[in-house]
Amino acid sequence: MNNLEATVSKIDTLDNLNIVEFKFYDITLSMMSLDLHNVGIGTNVILTVKASNIAVAKEFQGQISLANSIACKIMDLEIGKLLTSIRLQHKNTIFTSIITSKSAKRMNLALDDNVNAIFKASELSIKEVVI
Repeated sequence: MNNLEATVSKIDTLDNLNIVEFKFYDITLSMMSLDLHNVGIGTNVILTVKASNIAVAKEFQGQISLANSIACKIMDLEIGKLLTSIRLQHKNTIFTSIITSKSAKRMNLALDDNVNAIFKASELSIKEVVI
């Protein structure tokens, strides 16, 4: 699991559904949540997202329905027979994406490439509240 330190910046609620926004460095990340306990605006949290839920976009242009996009640099690339593990860095945070090797080769991914890590709001969750 990937861990991202962030601060709650906005909460929109309707019935039991919450859309929570976080500040992660200079980026706004969004999360959908049914339960939100002990979390308010200004709360510092550790967010988590599975490596297999992070897609990678290279030279991406246009609009996309995925709520979260983080500009990153590829720090390490391990291309296996079926899957490729990609270590990504945004500022001082390093996290991992796992994609198919077919996609990695098609995109001609290489060390030091600038890419976007993208994932849905429903894939992001709060791992812990930082006190």
